[in-house]
Amino acid sequence: MKKDFVLAIYDCEEKLLEATHKAMDKKINIYDIYTPFPVHGLDTAVGIKRSILPYVTLVAGLTGMALALALQVWISAYDWPTNIGGKPFISLPAFIPITFEFTVLLGAHTTVAAFLFINKLFPGRKPVIFDINQTSHTFVVAIEKEGTDIEQVSRFYKENGAIEVREQTQDLSLV
Repeated sequence: MKKDFVLAIYDCEEKLLEATHKAMDKKINIYDIYTPFPVHGLDTAVGIKRSILPYVTLVAGLTGMALALALQVWISAYDWPTNIGGKPFISLPAFIPITFEFTVLLGAHTTVAAFLFINKLFPGRKPVIFDINQTSHTFVVAIEKEGTDIEQVSRFYKENGAIEVREQTQDLSLV
């Protein structure tokens, strides 16, 4: 699937952040912003909501904890009760290490899987590279051409510190 974009290229994160706030005030529909490193405040400037990933991790961790405890209680008290040194069959202090490890294991693996699923990072996905320098030192703002006044958007970004504004067609399909 190919789409046409207007690209505004910045060399400074402060100018990018300021221009993004102004663009959102002017209701310019930004497709995405590509940066070589995280720019603090950019997600709120674009209006990206907080991720559900911490909640996924919490639920997965609590599930891991419950499963580990349930399995250990079932094995030691019901399935294979063994009297070891006079300890009770349900000895919670002895269950803590395995419970902790399984909580971390399930929480971590579920978080990675959820991250890949939420961000659509499936195997074979090609990276979106609008500008060769977007991974090293430039910041790229991509605006879909469809439904936008190209002259007005180009003028706006040039007035707000963009070092280059150009039009480009980009292939956004998988491999």
